[in-house]
Amino acid sequence: MKRPADFDDPNTREVIVVGGGIAGLSAAVYLGRAQRDVLVIDSGHSMAKWEPVVENYLGFPRGVGGEELLRNGCTQAKKHDVRFANDEIRTVSGGDSVFVLKGKKKTYRTKRLLLATGIFHLPPEIPGVKECLGHSMFFCKDCDGYRVRGKRIAIIGANNEAVEYALGMLHYSACVIVATNGKRPSWSKRHARWLGEYEIPVARQRIRDVDHQKRKIRALDFAKGESVKIDYLFTTRGDIFYNQLAKKLGAKIDSDGQIKVDQCMRTSVPRLYAAGCVTPANCQKIIAAGQGAAAAQAINRDLFEESLATHSLRDFRAAQIEEEKTVPEVSKTKRKGRKK
Repeated sequence: MKRPADFDDPNTREVIVVGGGIAGLSAAVYLGRAQRDVLVIDSGHSMAKWEPVVENYLGFPRGVGGEELLRNGCTQAKKHDVRFANDEIRTVSGGDSVFVLKGKKKTYRTKRLLLATGIFHLPPEIPGVKECLGHSMFFCKDCDGYRVRGKRIAIIGANNEAVEYALGMLHYSACVIVATNGKRPSWSKRHARWLGEYEIPVARQRIRDVDHQKRKIRALDFAKGESVKIDYLFTTRGDIFYNQLAKKLGAKIDSDGQIKVDQCMRTSVPRLYAAGCVTPANCQKIIAAGQGAAAAQAINRDLFEESLATHSLRDFRAAQIEEEKTVPEVSKTKRKGRKK
């Protein structure tokens, strides 16, 4: 069965998605099912790979691995003829109707561009932390607070966000401390009062090492020789938003580095969309999937309206009429007498 893209420039895709994480794959599935010509360009750095078990994704009561979600999403997209390229886009430019993307391996052209490039959570620069990522060291209390109920928890940070994180974790555990890792606290007087009011201990020494076994944290070892038994760590160090391509195209970025979008995931640049954790949405996998779907629907509608405005749909319809059956068979039906 032919698609509208079969009548366009074969060197220009209808849609390119940069980023093969949850948002990008969700968009690819929707666009593939909409019979669009889609290429996903992925460099393999989705943070979903950090999650050995995602416990809050709808439909998986026992949890699902982040890599499994990515693998299944890729299989699902390929089922709908979505193509994939393993490449890293270095630069991008946009003309009146086409974006040109230059990667390490190839140059690509597309009518519509979706950036699902994501973010990178910065782990603390403490020996032993990286081995525990996703197992006993986390970034998101909304995602992982439930799994640490009743355990000994340390929040690493020295700002207002760290204090609020510690207060929020009281819903999950009575044993919560803040560890500044030797940094001078920058939290406000109000936040300092909260620490006192809610009797949350503050460890101010530099953390020398994280004692762990099989990726499970056992204690924080401090520079002056003290060791505090801890089961889980959360950090508020910050995020790096992969917004470089959006910046090159002149898209609006907020003060945190997130790409500004409307409710349909459109950026301030025509034909350019963004979805997932690189946007201001709460960085949750299921939200990223929803944003990818929303972006795909908007892109599909945009391409459809363009095909009407440029009359390119006419060529597609002409080929259908010439090559395919376009009128359903009509036959006379025998009327059955009504029972009295």
